[in-house]
Amino acid sequence: MPASAFALPPEFAVGALSAFAVGLGKGGLAMMGTFGVPIFALAISPIRAAAILLPVFVFSDVFAIWLYRREFSVRNLAILVPAAIVGIATGWLFAARISDAGVGILVGVLGLGFCLNAWRVRHRKPVPHGADVPRGLMWGSMLGFASFVSHAGAPPFQIYVLPQRLPRAVYAGTSAFTFAAVNAIKLVPYGALGQLSAPNLRLSAWLLVPALVGTQVGRYAVKVLPEKVYYAFLQVALGAISVDLILKGVLG
Repeated sequence: MPASAFALPPEFAVGALSAFAVGLGKGGLAMMGTFGVPIFALAISPIRAAAILLPVFVFSDVFAIWLYRREFSVRNLAILVPAAIVGIATGWLFAARISDAGVGILVGVLGLGFCLNAWRVRHRKPVPHGADVPRGLMWGSMLGFASFVSHAGAPPFQIYVLPQRLPRAVYAGTSAFTFAAVNAIKLVPYGALGQLSAPNLRLSAWLLVPALVGTQVGRYAVKVLPEKVYYAFLQVALGAISVDLILKGVLG
């Protein structure tokens, strides 16, 4: 067998950084996974980046579920996952008509609005918000829709779950189980649309190791970060990603 068969693809370095970010997200630093596609898109097309990273997301989900197998909110899962399925189905139905830029701008504006509101009330004592069904169905549907078209489901998840002020591990576990279900379901429409080609899957396989390393690093960070720092980090990350989504949507 020629040595070239074992050669790393030229885009591996950027892809490895993207996969590491995905792993960080699955390990508990939820928003970090959203950086995966934007980073990888520096080297390849955004559509191909999303297709290659989907199996990496699914692979990382397995380890994230194992890490948080005893720490998650059943009520949130019961609300978010069915709603996300509706959003995925909607994205699949209108796949040929959806503008990634438009969805990115919408999600970015909503996420940035949440961050600005959190900054406005920063001096007030936070009041936990329950996992109510109407809001959960709305944000869960948007989660599924945004995740299908651009792997950008984290901001809607954040907007719905962060006000509940869940314990850090429960928050991370709920995120892990929610997106594990969403990403597994997305394999069906992605395959039907021809995005899981053999070349893409080969590159996905190369990226599994950096994703696994990122999962372990993310799990450690969740354990050692103080709760106030943890939530502040999530809000800053949400704001940064929201601005990035808006700029990419506006500037193309």
